[in-house]
Amino acid sequence: MTTVAELDAATATAVSEAVAALAGRRIAVLTGAGVSTDSGIPDYRGKGAPVRTPMTVEQFLANDDARRRYWVGSHLGWQAFAAAQPNAGHRALADLEQRGIATGVITQNVDGLHVRAGSRRVVELHGTMRRVFCTHCGQVFDRRDLARRVEHDNPWITVPENVALGPDGDVLPESTTGFVIPECTVCGGMLKPDVVFFGEFIPTEKFREAEQLVHTSQGLVIAGSSLVVNSGIRLLERARRRRLPVVIVNRGETRADARATVKIDGGTSEVLRALADALPTAG
Repeated sequence: MTTVAELDAATATAVSEAVAALAGRRIAVLTGAGVSTDSGIPDYRGKGAPVRTPMTVEQFLANDDARRRYWVGSHLGWQAFAAAQPNAGHRALADLEQRGIATGVITQNVDGLHVRAGSRRVVELHGTMRRVFCTHCGQVFDRRDLARRVEHDNPWITVPENVALGPDGDVLPESTTGFVIPECTVCGGMLKPDVVFFGEFIPTEKFREAEQLVHTSQGLVIAGSSLVVNSGIRLLERARRRRLPVVIVNRGETRADARATVKIDGGTSEVLRALADALPTAG
């Protein structure tokens, strides 16, 4: 177990300040890609993050070539992505919820690791890679079943042992020639992963669910997010308007460091574990 004493002096001091600000409060948690880097899933924008040009929703919907390119890359990265395991940070947040300290987790991640770690109330702002749905009839499919179908329809496709995995579980394919695009088995319609693509808006009802979680909490912890995505800033401002303490845990700067009650510049796994160990159970 990571304790405050095991952290470097500056981080330990910041964690102690965060504990003082949050003690006795029920807190909402907002997480970004930095929470999952210790599980082997790279960050979009952190130091050393690969340069990426993610596919936009307009490109995906536009033509078969774009969809073929997406599905090949997504399938090649799926096994490595799905094999990722929750880390100490995910487990610390599940512990906080079990003890009645955390009201739930709002996440910008699509990896499902909070759910697998044991968190029960998880608002997945950007959707999840666990599901695929038909854009025509709405039928929902489990991604594992779709992966088996892709391999059946494309027996030549192989997953290399070492892939340059992207944050959404995709890789850049070397070739898409001959790939059979999966279709809806109910109506033959276009399939789309249940995630918010670049260029798409977060569903209104999903953001309202996140707002409600913040509204019913007495503090907000933001972990592993540089807060470049506006949804994160909007939730932070909801907390600030109510004069709630806001703790930001992230390696490097974020867009809202100056607005935080406490900023902890450190890794999310060790810091969240230290917070979970030090925070008293809410009364």
